[in-house]
Formats: sequence, C-alpha cells, structure tokens
Amino acid sequence: MYGLMNFMLFCPLAAAALILLFMRKRPVGAQIVSVGSAAACLAALLYMFFGLGEGAWSGYFSAAAPLFKLGDFVFDFGLSFDSLSADMIFVVCFVGFLIHIFSIGYMDDDTAKPRFFGGLSFFMFSMTGIVFSNNLLEMFVFWEFVGFSSYMLIAHYSANADARAASKKAFITNRVGDFGFLLGIIWCWHSLGTVDFAEIKTLLAADPSRASTAMGLLVMCGFLGKSAQIPLQVWLTDAMAGPTPVSALIHAATMVAAGVFMMCRLGQIGFLTSGVLGVALVLCSLLAFLAGLWALGQTDIKKTLAYSTLAHLGLMGSAVGMGLFGVAMFHLTMHAFFKAGLFLVAGSVIHACSHEQDMFKLGGLLKKMPITAFAALIFTLSIISVPYFAGFYSKDAILNCAFARNVANADTLSLVALILIAAAAFLTPVYMGRFFFNIFLGSPQSAKASAAKESSAWMTLPLVVLALFALGGAWGVAYGLGWAGGLMNGLFPSAATEFVSAAYAQSLKILEASGSGMHTFEICTVCMTIVALLLSWAVYGRNRGADPVEKKFPAIFGALRAHGWFDDVYNYYIEKIQQRIAALLSVLDLLVLHQIIIRGISAVAAGFGEGVKRLHAARAYSYTRWIMAGIVIIFIILIA
Repeated sequence: MYGLMNFMLFCPLAAAALILLFMRKRPVGAQIVSVGSAAACLAALLYMFFGLGEGAWSGYFSAAAPLFKLGDFVFDFGLSFDSLSADMIFVVCFVGFLIHIFSIGYMDDDTAKPRFFGGLSFFMFSMTGIVFSNNLLEMFVFWEFVGFSSYMLIAHYSANADARAASKKAFITNRVGDFGFLLGIIWCWHSLGTVDFAEIKTLLAADPSRASTAMGLLVMCGFLGKSAQIPLQVWLTDAMAGPTPVSALIHAATMVAAGVFMMCRLGQIGFLTSGVLGVALVLCSLLAFLAGLWALGQTDIKKTLAYSTLAHLGLMGSAVGMGLFGVAMFHLTMHAFFKAGLFLVAGSVIHACSHEQDMFKLGGLLKKMPITAFAALIFTLSIISVPYFAGFYSKDAILNCAFARNVANADTLSLVALILIAAAAFLTPVYMGRFFFNIFLGSPQSAKASAAKESSAWMTLPLVVLALFALGGAWGVAYGLGWAGGLMNGLFPSAATEFVSAAYAQSLKILEASGSGMHTFEICTVCMTIVALLLSWAVYGRNRGADPVEKKFPAIFGALRAHGWFDDVYNYYIEKIQQRIAALLSVLDLLVLHQIIIRGISAVAAGFGEGVKRLHAARAYSYTRWIMAGIVIIFIILIA
C-alpha cells in the first residue's frame, strides 16, 4: 500500500517534470503525459480500494521516514491513509481526471498547452501530498506547493493584465493566511512537542486541556486563506481570470476544499477547541449568506459561480463550526461534483460562444447545446437542493443540523447561525435560477450566442459523468446501496464513503432527537426552495439582454457588485497606510541605517585609521617630536 501511495504522489510530479523540461513544444505529447498520469493515479486508487480488499486495509495506514533533523526536531516524510483521506483523494483523483479530459477540448486552440498541462500535473502532485500528509509541517509544504500551482495556472493567460493581477492577488492573500498557519504549527511544536497527527491525537485524548484556542485560531488562518473565508475571501472571484478548467479543478472542487479537509483532519484529532469552532461558525455562516447576495451582483457567468462556491464553502465551514466534520466532508464531496460540473458547463458555453462570459448576452442555448444544457439543469437542481438530487442530502443535512443545534442549545450563536445558513440556502435557487434562465432559455442576445454549437465529446463526456454523480452521488450514503460484494456504495467505492456515511447516520440521530418540529422544518426548507425558484423566475426569467435589478435599482446592484467593499478597504489600507509606512521605513532605512550607522561607523573607522596612520609617518623629526612630548608628559606626571 505504501508503494501505491508513493506512486500516486510522485507520478504527477514526474509528469510535470517531463512536460516542462522536454515537451514545451510538444502539445500533444504534453496532453498524453498529463492525462495519462491522472488516469494512472485514478487506476492506482481504485486498485487500492478494490484490489486490496477490506481484509488487507484495516481502516488506517501510516508510514514515515526521517528526512532531516534540527536539534530535537525531526522532520519525517510520512504518508497516512484513513477513511477521511479516502473520501478526499477520490474526489481529487476522479474529478481531476475528468477535468483533464475536458481540458483537451477546451484548450485545443491554446498555444501554451504544455505549460498548462504541466501545471495541472504539478497541482495534482501538490493536492495529493496534502491529503496523504501525516503531519502538519509536511501538509504545510504541500499547502505552499498548491498555492504556487494556483498562482501559475491563474496566470496562464499572462498577456492579460487581469490574469496577472489576479494571480498575484491570490498568491499574496493566501500568504497572509499561511503566515498565521505557520505560526500555529510552530506553536504546536513548542506546546505539544510534535506535529504528527497521530501523536497529537494521543496527547489530546489523554489531556484535552493542552489544546489551545489561540493555537487553533492561528492554524485556522490557513483555512481562511485557502478556502477563501472572511476576511480573506477577496482572491477567489478574481481568480476566474484563469482558464475555466482551472476554475473547476482548483477553485471549485479541490484546492479551496483543502482548507475544509484540513479543518476536518484537525477536528477529528481534537485539535480544535470550542472557541475555534465558534469563530469558524460565525465567519463561515456569515460568508454563506453574504456570498449568496453578492452572486446577484455579477453578470460574468464564472464570477457568479465563484460567489456560489464561496457560499457553499461557508456552508461546509459552518458544519465544521458545529463539530459535524463528516457532514462537512459529505457536502464537500457532493459539491465537488455539481460545482465542478457547473464550471465545466460555463467552460463549454464560453468555448462555444467565442469567449463571451456575460450571461445577459447569451440565451437560447438549450436548443443549440442540448447536452451542455441538460447537464447544467442537473447540476442546478442538485445545488439548489431539489429532493433526490445529491445536493439535497448534503446541503440539507447542514441546514437540518443547524436547526437541531438551535433546538438543543437555544443560544444566540446557534440562532444566528441557523438564520444565516437558512438565508444562504434560500438565496441559492435565486442566483442559480438567474444563471440557468438567462443562459439556456429565451433567445440569443448576441451574435456569438446565435452562432453557438454543441461542444466536442472531449468536453461533453465529462459533463455527462459529473451529471450522473450530481444526480445520484448521495444515494449510496443516504440509502446504503451496496453492491459488488460490498466494494461499491452507490456510485462510490465503499472505502471512499466510510467517513461520510457514518457521519450522515449520526446526523440522522441528531435530527431524530430534536423532536417532531424537525419534520416541519424539513417541509419548510423544500417549500423555501420552491418559493426562491419562483422568485428567481419572476425577477430574472422574463428579462433578456440586461439584469433587471441593474436597470431598475442601480444603487442596489452596485452594492451587490461591490461585495462588501472589501477590495476598497484593502486598497485604501495598502495605498494610504501600508505604502506610507513603507515609505517612512525606507527613509529611516536610508537615513539611519545607511547614512548614520553604516556610513557613520565607516567614517569614524576611517578617521581613526587615518590618525593612527599619521602616528607612523616613518620620519625622524616626527619621532623626535613624539619622544619630546612623551618626556614632557612623564615629567608633568612626576611633578604632580
């Protein structure tokens, strides 16, 4: 098993190195190597799930070897695999493989395909490393590799100034969160004497008081950056300047979900205190609501989906904040399928409409792109939580658990979180209805939309597969549809659903304990979805060519587009405060350090040296004067 895990980790790295070193001018070869490495990793994973069997894998595996030693600190390179890893790595490998396939069609006319596919392979290596890491420091190393991958892929269209600015913004914003993450890791080593997950779990199980809220909040900064939570959410929507497959893989299905995975990993071992979870609940539920509002202020189809991603990351974070780590991973898994699918739908539409991204300049694509439209319909029904679609089970599990928490605790935090999560759930059908109605219904609103035609099989086949999972991906978890001798659970390998299945079963017990009001609440949530969808149709379904809110209420639309004026506040801080402080420090650096300290000391040294030099002039009359002066001084001393 250790060999298979090493293969899955280093195969994409080898592919990236091969492409970037030897295939920079061989686009077809680069595609074959990159897609082949993704396929090989998926095959190795399926063999791990099926070939080894339940008897060979007891549910946990870990192996490590020392890499280097600094004093008492030993850095181990270790790999671990458990039910949580199994769920996450299946999402990474399966969705990643489908997006590689989609990219062949989407990037067909790109002149820098080798660089793009090399970047995808390096990202797969980095993301696999995060999932398999058995300690915090190793996870942080791969965490930074993922950040670099994101920077490289967002800036793929480097000739575009927006892409260059977005890549720098994403990189710098994540570094802010990662600085806190690194401080938390250092604190963890200082406080607990280890950064190994298994050892931390053992220590905290013996003495839970050793878990520190401050330490947990610092580590959580990495989650706030990578999963784009308040106040570091500003980078994600700008990152849509990169190629659409990058948006699907990195900024919808895997990279942004890495923060949620990390929080679940730490929560599972008891690292996160109630204080940390409370802060996460407040920030994430607030973002889930606000991002749903901000999505209504976008006309770019990718940015609309980006704000939807923010909203659902907020829902996952809210589940983490309630201590429901398995439920958070359940929604992460289902979200990976329908949101990656929605981004690929956007990519198919953009590719067919000559890179037109304004949804109000599209329309009528249902007849022109039936496969893409049908897939988009399934993804939309799943994300808005229509019963029996995958998103219904995972999203409503979070909503229902928030209700049960409020019934059990009856405190202000639980009530506020429930209201915000319910409001976020209500807004999802509104902005997703706006998305679907204006792109696929009505008539084309531009020449580009009129000339659209269905995408190639390279692009439509991944859409069909993802649509299948967006429809029935949760049935195995919800109903236990085991088959193939117990190796399959619905559409998923059983090993990949162990963690979320146990959590979903536990959530049902929580709901049963909340009393008969739970069933009324569930009915209300379904009615809420219907009302929100009807509202979306009433506002956006009959308007073509422009957003009706922008036409009738420009001030409201402008406020929604400004997404809380976070960028304005940060820009003001950077330009008016940080830059002035930097200028002052620069002046002090030049004046005090360079001129006074460095040059002053050198001048004193030079003067002293010149004086000493003059004492050794090598002239007889000079020595005579000094001898006479010495005699006079000695005489004075003797008289005194």
